[in-house]
Amino acid sequence: MARHTPTPVSPSGPTVAAKALAAAAMLCRERGAPFTAVRKCLLETLWQARQPLGAYELMRRLEAALERRLTPPTVYRSLDFLLSQGLVARIESRNAFVPCAHPEHPHACVFFVCERCSVSVELENRALERLIARDAGTLGFEINRRVIELQGTCADCQGIE
Repeated sequence: MARHTPTPVSPSGPTVAAKALAAAAMLCRERGAPFTAVRKCLLETLWQARQPLGAYELMRRLEAALERRLTPPTVYRSLDFLLSQGLVARIESRNAFVPCAHPEHPHACVFFVCERCSVSVELENRALERLIARDAGTLGFEINRRVIELQGTCADCQGIE
């Protein structure tokens, strides 16, 4: 059996964020889904954060970036839109959100979340996807949402280089 080498996606840096935003805008155009300034700013904020952010922290950062007041429903509607388009995912254990590295296709990604610094890394694992699909099929179970979170300590916090 071939060994799977995981490819982590660490959402950081201006180049990564710029490419992700351009890809998100293109996906929304193709899907006929409006990618408003607030939605774009929210997604950009998540890409730059390098850690899961809750709705109220997002609202605070968006207000600073947009230089205007926002209401919680505005932020939650934007998050709902980004979730529906596969552009963000919700880290259930933190009630927080992270950008998705592969919004162009549905996938079962795994989120590794550091308990010390809160950095999250998304890993797409096709072997895991196949196992989940196989087990769901065996059970006759239809999956509507997949969230796999692993919590521990990242290499930086462990001092591993």
